[in-house]
Amino acid sequence: MTTDTPARLLQLLSLLQTPREWPGGELAARLSVSRRTVRRDVDRLRDLGYPVQASMGAEGGYRLVAGKALPPLVLDDEEAVAIAVGLRAGAGHAVEGVEEASVRALAKLEQVLPSRLRHRVSTLQAATMPLTGGDGASIATETLTVLASATAGQERLRFRYRSGDGTESRRLTEPYRMVSTGRRWYLVAYDIDRDDWRTFRVDRVEEPFATGARFVPRELPTGDAAEYLRRSMSGRGRPSYDIDVTFEAPADFVVARLPSALGAPEAQPDGTCRLRATATDSVEWLALRLALVDCEFTVHGPVELADYLRELSSRLARATDGPVTSGPSGA
Repeated sequence: MTTDTPARLLQLLSLLQTPREWPGGELAARLSVSRRTVRRDVDRLRDLGYPVQASMGAEGGYRLVAGKALPPLVLDDEEAVAIAVGLRAGAGHAVEGVEEASVRALAKLEQVLPSRLRHRVSTLQAATMPLTGGDGASIATETLTVLASATAGQERLRFRYRSGDGTESRRLTEPYRMVSTGRRWYLVAYDIDRDDWRTFRVDRVEEPFATGARFVPRELPTGDAAEYLRRSMSGRGRPSYDIDVTFEAPADFVVARLPSALGAPEAQPDGTCRLRATATDSVEWLALRLALVDCEFTVHGPVELADYLRELSSRLARATDGPVTSGPSGA
């Protein structure tokens, strides 16, 4: 018989979080308690904010329904491993649209994950290889979670950094925000030794370590980490392009297929949409992303992008001018 009330409540909550209705008698048998105790425990869960719904009838039943807020979840071992593996796979490749939320969730989960489950997650991830597209650099999830935890906890962060020319240095920073461009992760932080703000490519960060020393966040010059990153990239000699494109498709269709870093297009009265944004990516990458939206579009600017698209169009046309022969069939 389960006499420990907190343990019994957790077990009851774990049962109720499965998508089904549990008869009161079955719950009582599972928990080795009376139906009256089950009713009291259900009331305790309701007091804690869990929306437990009861059905009337001779048997009566209970189920957990959607409420106004997300209550804490209780996961078994297999569920925790599955979620951690999924979050690691997504966070390590800067998944567009959910990148920051994935890292925050992963940091929270791995903080409380027992060592035996953390080992299972690492073993499973090491034995598999994701098939990813694009040229975004792969990042160790441990690096992401350490950076995310230090940023959220306002802890000074030490790490070794490798610059673009291969120069290595040790940095002591006050991490401000992590920013994803859809292909890469960047850390915006105040560099203590250089007494100035800096941006760091996370795939070049090694051996990150949260010192435990707390700090009061400084005021970022631009007030917005994404804007600071954009200006920082422009200041390093990378050209900045003012994009102006009309898509022959509704805005919701286009926004689902564009990198979030480019922003959202504005719907037009004629059913099209227009994107005006500033980007520091190469025109080659921008041209590819526009083509992958999979609808007709017109580039109003910049000239460099329009010229490259004309060149690319001619090159692709020439690629199909000659005779096509069938090759060997795949496996």
